[in-house]
Amino acid sequence: MLTTLKTSYTDTRAADLAWALGREPLPALAVLDLELSGAKIQLRLLGASHQVLLEEEGRTCSETVACMSGSSTPLPLGVSKRVGGWDYEFAARVETLSDGSFAGRAQELLALVADHPNGLAGTFPGSPHAFTAMLAQRHEGQVRWRTWHAYPQEGQLVVTRTRIGARMPAAL
Repeated sequence: MLTTLKTSYTDTRAADLAWALGREPLPALAVLDLELSGAKIQLRLLGASHQVLLEEEGRTCSETVACMSGSSTPLPLGVSKRVGGWDYEFAARVETLSDGSFAGRAQELLALVADHPNGLAGTFPGSPHAFTAMLAQRHEGQVRWRTWHAYPQEGQLVVTRTRIGARMPAAL
């Protein structure tokens, strides 16, 4: 699903993003409710990036990546921890692209997410390449999502990947 967000472009720089677990639902500009093999997932586009709410078998998890006032937790490169009895893994990276490469990558990602049944993307007024996009899936008993936060004025794309679920047995 692709939507135009009815707000000004809030995130000004990739470096302003922060990460948090366990926050209450924040006001959303667009929401996609999904059910993937018993897991209820809500993808939420905020005026300041994204939030994912997960509920399964009475357990919940809330992940927020956004420009959050008063937050002192910058966007980490990686996190691995136990959350509500699940194994939670988060990874983030920043891609810096040339103007031409950025525009092409933005169009490619928006096309991928817009037509995907488990995808939600929002563009911000004023720039066709200013967007936040999210895509969720269920794989081998785990819920996974990826997000993309575009900063065309910097030529930067923040990419995150999250995996949460039961502990996977070690390979022999």
